[in-house]
Amino acid sequence: MPWSSQLNSTIYDREPFDADEYIERLAWRTPGGGSKGGAEAFDPKRLLEEFENHIEELKQLDEKIQRRVEKLEHQCHREAKEFAHKVQDLQRSNQVAFQHFQELDEHISYVATKVCHLGDQLEGVNTPRQRAVEAQRLMTYFNEFLDGDLRSDVFNNPEKIKEAADIIQKLHLIAQELPFDRFADVKAKIASKYHDLERQLVQEFTAAQRRGEIGRMREVAAVLLHFKGYAHCVDVYIKQCQEGAYMRSDVFEDTALLCQRVNKQVGEVFQSPETVMAKLIQNIFENKLQAHVKEKLDETRRSDIEQYLKNLYDLYTRTTALAAKLTEFNLGSDKHTFLSKLIKNIFSTYLESYIEMEKDYLRTRSAMILQRYYDSKNHQKRPLGGGSIQELKERIRQRTNLPLGPSIDTHGETFLSQEVVVNLLQETRHAFERCNRLSDPSDLPKNAFSIFLLLVEHLCVDHIDYALEIGLSAIPSADAKNANLYFLDVVQQANTIFHLFDKQFNDHLMPLISSSPKLTECLHKKKEVIEQMEVKLDTGIDRTLNCMVGQMKHILATEQKKTDFRPEDENNVMIQCTRNCSRISFKNRQVERVRKSMDGKNVDTVLTELGVRFHHLIHEHLQQYSYSSMGGMLAICDVAEYRKSAKDFRVPLVLQLFDTLHALCNLLVVAPDNLKQVCFGEQLTNLDRNLLHAFVQLRVDYRQARLGRHFS
Repeated sequence: MPWSSQLNSTIYDREPFDADEYIERLAWRTPGGGSKGGAEAFDPKRLLEEFENHIEELKQLDEKIQRRVEKLEHQCHREAKEFAHKVQDLQRSNQVAFQHFQELDEHISYVATKVCHLGDQLEGVNTPRQRAVEAQRLMTYFNEFLDGDLRSDVFNNPEKIKEAADIIQKLHLIAQELPFDRFADVKAKIASKYHDLERQLVQEFTAAQRRGEIGRMREVAAVLLHFKGYAHCVDVYIKQCQEGAYMRSDVFEDTALLCQRVNKQVGEVFQSPETVMAKLIQNIFENKLQAHVKEKLDETRRSDIEQYLKNLYDLYTRTTALAAKLTEFNLGSDKHTFLSKLIKNIFSTYLESYIEMEKDYLRTRSAMILQRYYDSKNHQKRPLGGGSIQELKERIRQRTNLPLGPSIDTHGETFLSQEVVVNLLQETRHAFERCNRLSDPSDLPKNAFSIFLLLVEHLCVDHIDYALEIGLSAIPSADAKNANLYFLDVVQQANTIFHLFDKQFNDHLMPLISSSPKLTECLHKKKEVIEQMEVKLDTGIDRTLNCMVGQMKHILATEQKKTDFRPEDENNVMIQCTRNCSRISFKNRQVERVRKSMDGKNVDTVLTELGVRFHHLIHEHLQQYSYSSMGGMLAICDVAEYRKSAKDFRVPLVLQLFDTLHALCNLLVVAPDNLKQVCFGEQLTNLDRNLLHAFVQLRVDYRQARLGRHFS
């Protein structure tokens, strides 16, 4: 390939030009210009000559390209001047065209002004002419009524009823302005025709509605819009809409479906659909729903008050739910107030007396539930008494813990029933639900509080408080021979009932009164009732503990002999606990019964109190005897057995007391020389010296061994 052709192809190649690659390729193509290891020997002179020739060709090519560039630049300048001249000519032509356009626009505006003026003049002439023509036409029809002969086709052709309606409506308005004495006859004829056409239009609308012709209904309704009978047309429409709509027993569901169907149609027929829809709903509420509510409530109002309240709640709930659905439709600007008034008109009579009937029913029903329970137990409810004497007895009993009056035998019956409580709470819960739905918002807290007071009266006073009174009367005196744990069962059931009572207070009453002043009254009443119950529970538990301790005291007094701790033959004595100890020691079932009857911190509190009294009893009992060395060992055995019972309490204080008592008993058997060392031991070092001395004095050898000197 010639070098010039190769160069041209390289220059005009679209790829980027690489000088190094170009020279490398040139050297490779030149014979003898390759590497020394090639097929031919390397010839630098030949390569130099080839480079010089190629450089000369490049110079020639550069001159050629330069001439070509100059030619193109000259041509470009010439074409630019020609284009500039053309642009100037076009600008001049555009300016001339714009001037012509302005002139044309001004001419069009002038013509339009003339046309508008001419139109106004024509309208000014045509309007009076049309009025005159219309007046002449109406006068012609008026003359026919004046003559009594309606000859015009418009009054005799049923197909032109729309045009006749327009004419007669205008004539009717004109006739209203005429004096009665001169035109009484013609006014009567026009009025008769007016009512006749009005009746025909209503009939036509009714027929079209039955045929389902929406277009024809819309046309007739538009004509009747200017007649006085338009309202009658709407009434007919509403009446026919309800025909066959209430075929099922559920009037509320039928009403919702009817309103959904009519709402789609009423907008296509009437120019004011919201007015027609509101009138339909008002008609349904004042007729169908009111009659349904009256029928359901009046038949049970006097015969079955429970069913009456259930029906009232159900009907009011379903009516308000229906009203909520109806708010989806366009009923005017204030549809919520409109529907609220309709509901109030239906239920106002029943809602005014609702709360009194609710309280009467709840009072009667609660009394019946309680009486049925006591009858099932074959129990005649005892009067709790009243007056100053009873109050004085109660005050004395609470302060002194003395039984006033004989105890009664309940045969283990607590007279507390969870079934009764659940029934009372269930009735009250239903009452709260009805109260929330049926009470006026301003009266809701007051009504809820009155229901709560009835719950307190029947559940807390008539049932729980009565059972506590019976339970207190059934507890034997502290000097009874047998312990009676019956009241613990009363405590257990009372705790369970309190939890149920508190749950209903929080779940059902609090939401109704939380934002009203009645909240303070309710909380105060609840606190007052619970405190009264707790006082009686505390009194009963205290007396039960006294009874348990009293039984142990009786056993100790009757079973323990003075010779038990001073045996005659100490060499033949078995080291074991005495007879009364085995009878007195607590059993696991007794402690578990106390634990089962309480909850929370009350368990530890009661068991601590019982353990302290138990310890005090044993401590005082041991101090009534004197002990030989072998008798002291028997006393230690007894205390060890008592300490085993103390472990069942799982109360650290009680166990500590019996550990200390066990250590004190060691003073009865320790050698005289070791007394001082034992007294200053870990368990006895913090005790009063007089107490230690008192125990040492119980030893038979106290005087002989002059043990008192160890405490001097």
